[in-house]
Amino acid sequence: MVEEVKRYNVRMAGIGGQGVVTASHILSNAVVIGNGFSSLVPFFGSEKRNAPVESYVRISNDEIYEIGEIVFPNVLMIFSAQVITLGKSYTMPFYTGLKENGIILINNREPLKLIPDEEKELVDKKANIYYLPATELANDVAGTDLATNMAMCGAISAIFGMPDMESIEGSVKDRFIGKGIVTSGGTASLDSVIEKKFAKKQKLLQANMDTIKAAYQYAIDHKWGVHADKEKPVAV
Repeated sequence: MVEEVKRYNVRMAGIGGQGVVTASHILSNAVVIGNGFSSLVPFFGSEKRNAPVESYVRISNDEIYEIGEIVFPNVLMIFSAQVITLGKSYTMPFYTGLKENGIILINNREPLKLIPDEEKELVDKKANIYYLPATELANDVAGTDLATNMAMCGAISAIFGMPDMESIEGSVKDRFIGKGIVTSGGTASLDSVIEKKFAKKQKLLQANMDTIKAAYQYAIDHKWGVHADKEKPVAV
């Protein structure tokens, strides 16, 4: 039987200091470790805390030939509510270009109050919107909001049904222990802050993985994405 092609074009948006670019590296590399295909392009202006950050990640179980900015995503990952409420994004409104039946994962416990026109457009697009208390999970599990990006990676992996947990762990090891992933100056500085908080790298790895697993399970428990009772199609 021919395996169904899964293809997700992901636009991540957040603010500086949340590890958006790190999350894109971990997700992309985990897919590759799991014998899938991926490409990514980070995009940000000045590397400073609270400045807008976007990253574009393509993942699939089939070959990928495109690179560059994702203009028409079928997945949006919103790392901070400020992207929506304060317009802290390079792409406004935040759902610009989203394909019909697309996925939106937002770091917030409760649904955000959108203006009526935005609500109508998302209904018309048949968007699947999931609210994840990523920062709360990060603080509860890892003891720091610096693991917010790990929670986002865990939840989106559960929603997609890929990559698997073993591949994610391999990617996290590459990122924080093996240093096999090239980082920017700002990201390297953030790494330094994280490593100082967790004196031993093994402790850092465990905190990140525990946060990923907690968010992964949260998505399963809430029957998101491939775990839904009756999954809606996702645009490719």
